[in-house]
Amino acid sequence: MRIKTFSRYEIFIIAVLTILQFTVILDFMVLSPLGAILLPELSINPSQFGMVVSAYAFSAGASGLLAAGFADKFDRKKLLLFFYGGFIIGTTLCALAPDYHDLLLARIITGVFGGVLSSISFAIITDIFKLEVRGRVMGFVQMAFASSQVLGIPIGLYFADAYGWHSPFFMIVGISIIVGILIILFMKPIDSHLNIPSTKNPVRHLMNTISRSTYLKGFAATTLLATGGFMLMPFARAFSVNNLNITMKQLPLLYMVTGIFSMVTGPLIGKFSDQVGKYNIFVVGSIITMMVVPIYCNLGVTPFWLVLVLNIIMFAGVASRIISSSALLTAVPVPQDRGAFMSINSSVQQISGGFATFIAGLIVAQTPEGKLINYDTLGYVVVGAMIITIIMMYSIHVYVEKISKQKVVVQP
Repeated sequence: MRIKTFSRYEIFIIAVLTILQFTVILDFMVLSPLGAILLPELSINPSQFGMVVSAYAFSAGASGLLAAGFADKFDRKKLLLFFYGGFIIGTTLCALAPDYHDLLLARIITGVFGGVLSSISFAIITDIFKLEVRGRVMGFVQMAFASSQVLGIPIGLYFADAYGWHSPFFMIVGISIIVGILIILFMKPIDSHLNIPSTKNPVRHLMNTISRSTYLKGFAATTLLATGGFMLMPFARAFSVNNLNITMKQLPLLYMVTGIFSMVTGPLIGKFSDQVGKYNIFVVGSIITMMVVPIYCNLGVTPFWLVLVLNIIMFAGVASRIISSSALLTAVPVPQDRGAFMSINSSVQQISGGFATFIAGLIVAQTPEGKLINYDTLGYVVVGAMIITIIMMYSIHVYVEKISKQKVVVQP
């Protein structure tokens, strides 16, 4: 199979959307490590800090649903600039926030606009790139998560220590403004979907998207994908330190090395998903993850090198699942529903992640010495969710194969 070479414009689109995703993910991730600084600086308690962190996710989930009805009514470039502009304003307000209440309001504003950006980006990718290369594209775009882990968070924490907790947000604003200017100058209008007849009523458009059985299968699969991913993540740091005996000095190295491997393997996973099949890579990634998770979650005090190896393998499995499933799900909606489908899907992901974190908190407990108990139970729940997701994604795979063959048949 001949590998398609991307044009210069396509490379620009991949690069600018990857950096855009980097700024959005970094804005979300950088707040948690700042907790040790913010608690005394703002004179707040842990529950108030938790509200600041979760405010973004809740507002992002709500905005995705509210924006879904309008997501296919405008040029996607204009829609991207509108929400990215709002995200920049919200992040600027975070950088300027003098107290807890202003920071909470700023996080809500940032979430309202930032929560929709991923869905618009995926809709743009679906409009520009054919299904047979979307795995490669998703592989590059998903590098944003690993990049924020390897580069963004350490740099952000350095700025926070050197110049105060406001400075990481100023850094994100500076990068975001450059990205916004590049989009204005070089991204072409993306409005071909406006030529396809569709309902003009936003509410009806939203309801039609929610009610389609095929779309519902996609949303259900996303729910379980998010559930499996978000259950282990919130407690991973505490488990590494208190159960595996990883020191606080070793922890940044653990995340950095894992992130570097994720950056390298992401594009390769995307390439393989295009060559051997997105669902096939999803199954392989799921099996790898299901093999490692029970082992990892049952560990006691463990040598650092072994923890590092298991983390690299587990993150490779998770990346395979995310990249291949993201590429496969982009083929589900018809062109006139892509924006709405992606917006709702993004909301489902945000809400499911919050729900998964809540459920995980009910399962896991902590001993007086600080060790986590029932983490192994959490691992088994994650494996169970992955098994069900494999079955659900197979249904999506069959549907995508069916419509792909129909398109081939009708071509002259």
